[in-house]
Amino acid sequence: MSSAARVLCLPLLLPLLLAAAPAATAAEPWSVAPSGGGRPSFYTEGGPGTVQQDTVAVTNRGEKPVTVRLHGTGVPIALAESRVRIPARTRAEVPFTVTVPTGTAPGDRSGEIVARDADGRAESVALRLRVTGPELSALTVEHVALRTDGITYELVNRGTTPLTPTLAVRADGVFGRLLDRAPRTLPVDLPPGSRTKLTEPWPDRPALDAVDVRLTVTAAGGASDTAQASARFVPWGAVAGAAGAMAALGALFVVRHRRRRRPYAAEEPQRPLEQAELTGAGT
Repeated sequence: MSSAARVLCLPLLLPLLLAAAPAATAAEPWSVAPSGGGRPSFYTEGGPGTVQQDTVAVTNRGEKPVTVRLHGTGVPIALAESRVRIPARTRAEVPFTVTVPTGTAPGDRSGEIVARDADGRAESVALRLRVTGPELSALTVEHVALRTDGITYELVNRGTTPLTPTLAVRADGVFGRLLDRAPRTLPVDLPPGSRTKLTEPWPDRPALDAVDVRLTVTAAGGASDTAQASARFVPWGAVAGAAGAMAALGALFVVRHRRRRRPYAAEEPQRPLEQAELTGAGT
């Protein structure tokens, strides 16, 4: 065993514990708990970038040594030992640290320290981490574009708190208002620093128009942003069909015009070239 884990002999204390709870001892030959006693779980708090320290105790009440493996879940936990051998009637204390990553939003996080022996038996101790710091609510809507399937856009949480945004949509065309949707809550949750791409359906958009679209998003804490985009809708299929029809009509007109000119040109007799006869007579 590494020196990082402290092993404490309990020859005097354990008989009293065994007498007080014989049934529990038979069912639980070893247990894991916060060091020092009196705490059912771990609690620590700190701001982003800080490192918190504590100690977990593994107590072997049995008559034989036991080896357990330790690991943390849920939050960044680093244990001084991942494998600890505890002699009979002995307690091992293992220090550990909890690191609060830089940029972590304020709020509560949950984790556990889990111990498991060679037989697969496991016990765990809950750990609660409170991240301190100012709460900032900030939200932006970006990259608004009009597509064939609707209006696409991106939402970005630029604050330090989770957000559930609401969206309002307005669209104006050449001849007036085309779309006016009241604010509604979107089915998304944005953690701090996250970005998500969404599409607002618009199945009955105009086929021929010049459109200006305006999106407004809001969230708790005063977060708000507005973005807009413009597009020109032209039914290119119909335009191409009309252009083809006009081209065909033009070609037909040219052919008919040529056919009309050919008969008149054929009927017109060609006059022979007249030349003065030279007789050689003089006057």
